[in-house]
Amino acid sequence: MMSFRSIALRAATRPAVAAVASRAPTQALTPSATTALRSFSSSNVASSSDKDPSKTVVVVDGIRLPFAMSSTIYSDQLGVDLQRLAFKGLIDKTAISKEDIDYVIAGTVIQEVRTSNIAREAAINAGLPDKIGAHTVAMACISSSSAICSGAEKIISGHADVVLAGGVETFSDLPIRLTRPVRQKLLTMSKAMKKGGVPGAIGHMLKGLKMKDLALETPAIANYTTGEVMGVSSDKLSAKFGVSRQEQDEFTVRSHTLAGKAHTDGWYKGEVIPYKGSTEENGIKADSNVEKVGKLKPAFVKPHGTHTAANSSFLTDGASASLIMSEARALELGLKPLAYIRDWSFKACDPFEELLLGPTYCSQEVLSRNNLNLGTDIGVFEIHEAFAGQILSNLVAMNSQSFADDKFGGKKVGEVDMSKLNTKGGSLAVGHPFGATGSRLVTTASRRLQDEGERFALIAACADGGLGHACILERYDN
Repeated sequence: MMSFRSIALRAATRPAVAAVASRAPTQALTPSATTALRSFSSSNVASSSDKDPSKTVVVVDGIRLPFAMSSTIYSDQLGVDLQRLAFKGLIDKTAISKEDIDYVIAGTVIQEVRTSNIAREAAINAGLPDKIGAHTVAMACISSSSAICSGAEKIISGHADVVLAGGVETFSDLPIRLTRPVRQKLLTMSKAMKKGGVPGAIGHMLKGLKMKDLALETPAIANYTTGEVMGVSSDKLSAKFGVSRQEQDEFTVRSHTLAGKAHTDGWYKGEVIPYKGSTEENGIKADSNVEKVGKLKPAFVKPHGTHTAANSSFLTDGASASLIMSEARALELGLKPLAYIRDWSFKACDPFEELLLGPTYCSQEVLSRNNLNLGTDIGVFEIHEAFAGQILSNLVAMNSQSFADDKFGGKKVGEVDMSKLNTKGGSLAVGHPFGATGSRLVTTASRRLQDEGERFALIAACADGGLGHACILERYDN
């Protein structure tokens, strides 16, 4: 089996990636990447105690419900039910008083109209006092990343001390709509009824409708601006960066193998809380092998594409939750934090040519701002695996001198040590509920810092629309 390390190594000598001159990446998006901690650097690790503990953000703990393939174990649950269970599970685990929580933020992508502010509904139904404010954010696959960083900004600004953040997604209960022409007819039918009674209403409904208008609309899987599904965008990105089908299949098997081992070894005990008595994540195929995965046909770019149902993350139901606080408040409550949240970046790139390359841009920004070296300072990597081709393309871009010359003034992001990347499996195996993955990454990275004794972790994720996120965590010394 080929070493994935070679993917990053060969980037240094790969020809320049074609740039799209007509479209430049946009500037940083909100939440602002600017924080009170942006001056933090590897040279002042020991100065953590010098920072104002009331404005220093820490990760206290986090959990997730077992991520599951859609229309399986959560088929009878609404998204708000899953988020409620995640919030309640984390509160029970940490034994924090509900009265001590100052604010609640949750991320979700495909919204149920009745629970559009799912953070508020889940919080109330989890038993939190109704005086606690809550809002919901939608930022595609980094929605709960945004929720956590928005909570951190509240703490840094002094507007909160304790924030309950998280995210949820369900594909088992999608909002399926009538087509717009039919909806418009229904909205104006009462007027037709007043004028012509039942016959008038029937005539109003039928007039001008076409057979295609009688179909049902499911949530779009294609990007609104580009009209392209993410699988096609990732397949194109992999071709641009020379990532082969074989490499993608090998990485996929690696993810499943590591996730299976982590569960078998009990590493996820406490992080994955039971649902109906089980912590099984049913998308993990620990017995997967390259030969079996290699038999699948392309799913997006046919017939010669490299992305298949196996090396792409599957539709997933699940919810997660993270408890973040000011360091001062955590210590006052007698809690032992897992990690500091040191800095973060939210940026965007060209959705037509680089839709899923956000992790590279955001990692470059957050590492440079904090004077951290990818190779020597970062001991834990948790990078979202939307597609094997997507994450491997980002690894190539990070270590490509030609890409750095074109985009970063010659300074490479660096080579990711594969032995430190997603060592407990990733989204390809455990699954990817859009709104919940960001919180999962933070919890797993924080626990790995404690478990492995490393100092810094880099979290990174791509998102639809050309959005990206990266975050620096530092181990909390208990």
